[in-house]
Amino acid sequence: MTTEQLVEQIKIKNSFLCVGLDVDLNKIPTHLLKEEDPIFAFNKAIIDATHDLCVAYKPNIAFFEAYGLKGWQALEKTISYINENYPELFTIADAKRGDIGNTSTMYAKAFFEDLAFDSVTIAPYMGKDSVEPFLAFEDKHTILLALTSNEGAFDFQTKLIEGKELYKHVLETSKTYKNSENLMYVVGATKAEYLADIRTIIPNSFLLVPGVGAQGGNLQEVCKYGMNDQVGLLINSSRGIIYASKGEDFAEAAAKEAKALQEQMQELLKV
Repeated sequence: MTTEQLVEQIKIKNSFLCVGLDVDLNKIPTHLLKEEDPIFAFNKAIIDATHDLCVAYKPNIAFFEAYGLKGWQALEKTISYINENYPELFTIADAKRGDIGNTSTMYAKAFFEDLAFDSVTIAPYMGKDSVEPFLAFEDKHTILLALTSNEGAFDFQTKLIEGKELYKHVLETSKTYKNSENLMYVVGATKAEYLADIRTIIPNSFLLVPGVGAQGGNLQEVCKYGMNDQVGLLINSSRGIIYASKGEDFAEAAAKEAKALQEQMQELLKV
């Protein structure tokens, strides 16, 4: 999917919502555990209930890998279901991969070719030769971890190096990478006060913003400092949507939560 196609979907739906699929068998409604593939059954119901309210889905790969082969098969079925039934939706493999040379190429092939995701999250710590293999894929997007929403982000990401925070070095250096126009960035919603500075470095890039909802991020603050002329934001909510109910009405409850966020976004897009 191209950036232009993503922007078009945002305009059509008046939404820049991304729904995170973090499927924990201990949290899904118990009646689904009787299904042959409870993970896929849960995802399918959530997707069918929310697809008209969001522009992206973000399966967190760890929540599938944790269940071994069955989990990976559920991931394959989930991404295939989205691509076949709702091809207009942007898909994100939240894998946080990153390794040198051929290894990164193989990770990229796994997510971009075999699973046909539109994008994948990447850890930048190993630098240029760990990122550029992902950027080589046409019409695919590499989402670089820049400033994350977790407490441990302050261990390294905001430390000063030569008078400048490390995350700013990451942003500036990544712009020099080959095919850097295919880059997006992860910036946590709990770091909204940093967004103004971030936009001076990458004014036109899309930002994937987790942390709205269960982690306490403020949607209005994120939009105030992070929105650009093309919106430039994908606001992710996972637990706040998918676990809105543990009953048989879980999909309807998820849709209600997604609708509430979409309506807030619609108002913000009018400003």
